[in-house]
Amino acid sequence: MQDQPLILTLRMDEESQAFFDAQRKLNFPPERNYLAAHIMLFHQLPNEAATYHVLTSVNQVPFTLAVTGLMNLGAGVAYRIESEELNLLHRSLSKQFTLIPQDRQGFRPHVTIMNKTTPEAARALIAELSDDFKPFTFRATGLDLWTYLDGPWRFEQHFPFR
Repeated sequence: MQDQPLILTLRMDEESQAFFDAQRKLNFPPERNYLAAHIMLFHQLPNEAATYHVLTSVNQVPFTLAVTGLMNLGAGVAYRIESEELNLLHRSLSKQFTLIPQDRQGFRPHVTIMNKTTPEAARALIAELSDDFKPFTFRATGLDLWTYLDGPWRFEQHFPFR
């Protein structure tokens, strides 16, 4: 296996992926928008066969997630995601890996649509989006594993839910 760490994200249905990607395109600084919209599960997993084995063994059916509001990230904005199924999946996977401190912090699922900007720009976007925001739902369909390349990511494998 390689030395670069692995990143694990939750795959969402195609329509929702397109929506969140469009939001990033509208609001992310173009020079920093080189990733698709995503829900981060783990920032750094070991790049070894055991990681792939754990993920291949996941027995999860697709489930619904709720977008319940907006989050101020300080210098960015995200949609807040809530799902008991996602929390249970994350907790279960957490027990399978030795996690870095960042991944041991409280799990706050979200989709970032603006980042690395000013706090003023983030507050302005939250005010703009809050006017018309209505909670909505979408589906989680699997897990995606990526290699971190000091900025961009390289897709490695999809683990579909059953």
